[in-house]
Amino acid sequence: MHAPDAQSPVPAQRHPVLTLPSQRTLHWREALPAALSRLPPGPVDLVCADWALSGRDLLELLGELEAAGHPIRCLEAQSIDTVVSGHALGLPTRWIEPSRQAPPDQPDQDQPEEEAQPDDSLRLHRGTLRSGDHLTAQGHLLVLGDVNPGARVTAGGDVLVWGRLRGSAHAGVHGHEGARIVALQLRPLQLRIADTVARGPEERPQPGLAEQARLEAGEIVIEAADAQMPRPPLG
Repeated sequence: MHAPDAQSPVPAQRHPVLTLPSQRTLHWREALPAALSRLPPGPVDLVCADWALSGRDLLELLGELEAAGHPIRCLEAQSIDTVVSGHALGLPTRWIEPSRQAPPDQPDQDQPEEEAQPDDSLRLHRGTLRSGDHLTAQGHLLVLGDVNPGARVTAGGDVLVWGRLRGSAHAGVHGHEGARIVALQLRPLQLRIADTVARGPEERPQPGLAEQARLEAGEIVIEAADAQMPRPPLG
């Protein structure tokens, strides 16, 4: 009798990848037709590069991909705003840390202040923070859940809460005045950005409208959140 042939392991199925161009080179809407023409039929993994896509942008992109026969299996992004938008639409989403390499035309020796830059990383927390909890991040902080009264969140960069923010939040703890506090429902006991402190608004939030707090002329203002707003570099 002959021994049965050994079977080679079956490689894991890999889905095609659609990578959007950097926003510094070409708008994704202009690049999409040519990129779609090169894809085989079926689901794709979408890599959004450095694009900060709002929920409306992602819905438009999803519609064009699905119309072409390419539903999104998962989404990867360097922008926190795109990660939040992807989670809001129920997409499996992964944040990719942006490259910290200096551009070729800007050598490190021409940027002596780089060493003093605060951390630009992202800390992701899933779940509700309850009274007595205190969550901190050296860079940006993204909470997928509520921050209840009595809980505190602090970050060197932005504080983003994909839920209700009813505790206390401090963004830009190292003096970064360009930091934001963003939440689906922004009704904290206290807001602080850099060294400026304010109480949260008392009026009821408009349903379905995410809000953000930011510094303007030395005061904290609260407005509708704009995922497309460019974020200044930390520091």
